[in-house]
Amino acid sequence: MLQGIHHTAIICSDYTVSRYFYTSVLGLEVIAENYRPLRDSWKLDLGLADGSRIELFSFPAPPARPSRPEACGLRHLAFSVTDLDATIDSLATHGCLAEPVRVDEYTGKRFTFIADPDGLPLELYQL
Repeated sequence: MLQGIHHTAIICSDYTVSRYFYTSVLGLEVIAENYRPLRDSWKLDLGLADGSRIELFSFPAPPARPSRPEACGLRHLAFSVTDLDATIDSLATHGCLAEPVRVDEYTGKRFTFIADPDGLPLELYQL
């Protein structure tokens, strides 16, 4: 029935800051950007190389998302990378620091976490 994940939606607290982070720091492609006046909200469609998408939304005064301690529900968003060390180094030039690299005990693959401007955990998983 299900063919894949089409998109993931993220609500941000500061549209300008998050737009910069996802496009200039992470390098996602802008597919479409629309202001929705009835909702006083921006909707930014972002694309990744594999065809998956992220929808970035802004709303007036959204409540903070609990990240620590971890809450029930969606825990984090994971991105695959081919060179984890180069990705970490590139992000560091933008002031985006990664947690210490860990190894997945089941796959033997290396991974780490960064956070978006609102503290949403983003995993970087080396293929």
